[in-house]
Amino acid sequence: METVMEKIQVEVDAAVLADAAKELGTGTDEETVSTALREAVAMVRRVKALEELAAIAQTGAFDELLDKSNYR
Repeated sequence: METVMEKIQVEVDAAVLADAAKELGTGTDEETVSTALREAVAMVRRVKALEELAAIAQTGAFDELLDKSNYR
């Protein structure tokens, strides 16, 4: 997938940016913002996947896994 970069100008809370850089281990403001955005998207996708898995579990689709006699 080709990465298309777009230059934008935004105001951010300097303390929050510094905290994010520390938590993410990034070295520049640009890297921090880009990493934070990627992490936010990934987190939302993981939450959606977990919600889908929970919905499947509610149907009983995994109940056979609870029966230890099914183990090898």
